[in-house]
Amino acid sequence: MPVEIPDNLRRKLEDFRAQFEDIERQLVDPEILGDHRAVAGLSARRKTLEPLVLGLSDFQAAADELSEWESTIAAGDDPDLVAMAREEIPGLESRQRKLIESIQSRLVNADDDSIGSVILEIRAGVGGDEAGLWAGDLLEMYRRFCGEQGWAFEPLEVSPGEAGGVKAAIAQVSGDGVWADLAFEAGTHQVKRVPATETQGRVHTSTATVAVLAEPEEVEVELDPADVKESITTAQGPGGQNVNKVATAVHLIHEPTGVEVRMQETKSQTQNREKAWTLLRARLYERQKAERDAERVAARNSMIGSGNRAEKIRTYRWKENIAVDHRIGESVNLGVLMQGGMRSLLDALRREETSRRLAAL
Repeated sequence: MPVEIPDNLRRKLEDFRAQFEDIERQLVDPEILGDHRAVAGLSARRKTLEPLVLGLSDFQAAADELSEWESTIAAGDDPDLVAMAREEIPGLESRQRKLIESIQSRLVNADDDSIGSVILEIRAGVGGDEAGLWAGDLLEMYRRFCGEQGWAFEPLEVSPGEAGGVKAAIAQVSGDGVWADLAFEAGTHQVKRVPATETQGRVHTSTATVAVLAEPEEVEVELDPADVKESITTAQGPGGQNVNKVATAVHLIHEPTGVEVRMQETKSQTQNREKAWTLLRARLYERQKAERDAERVAARNSMIGSGNRAEKIRTYRWKENIAVDHRIGESVNLGVLMQGGMRSLLDALRREETSRRLAAL
């Protein structure tokens, strides 16, 4: 029985092939080669499209070979060739089916795979000083995981906790597949353990919240600089006191939405301004994206949740040395996870989400 690519899928793949060929032309354009950001963006998109385009080419090559063998059978001139054709055809049809499955899997994740930079926000939740310590542990867990993946991990703003750890931390993470993996981390992370300050050995429950914002290209965000109020002040310490005499802290307010960003991580006003605008774009992009894609977000909630900080996605049980992900009911070794060994858990989450998206096609 002939194996065919569904018409809607073929149209999408042909569109991707046209995009891929256009990107190939742009990447040899001297004018574009002089713009490093444009080259990086085009290269990332090319990398996302290439497996889909190659998959379509492989499918077509198998279809052409299949057609030749079928013609051999129809002609019936050479019994040996006919016998060979009957042996080859089932393998080619099986290969075509596997190619379609692979293409569909890559297709439903293509948008996620194309985003190569995110803003990661971690905030202490309930639990007092222990929540701050827990937020700090999560920050270190992500730092280690990103290091293992070869991703760039740059803290943008870190507010230390009074007893250690962090009250809040914001970092920029860049590299292949960062959104596809880290998007699963959005939500509330609950820990059950005996705090270092506990004298009677009682287990406490504390939380920290994680938000993951896809960092867009500037052109993807509807942001008019005229709508942003910018002020420059001296950096402030935890109690509000000024910690230096030079005005380097940047405060941005997007007046139409009220979205606000403060940045004082470095002693350079220029660097703080660049980081503040990066964070503002990411927050506005997330807001605009949620408004535009409400239906898709609602569907995605069935597996990974909306990223709402009230949603408990995982519990880390120190006594049992396990972490339980409540979305897929899977437990992993806590010690390995906290050392940055997150790959097996994230792969399981990706497989589940891919299956759900394929079922929804």
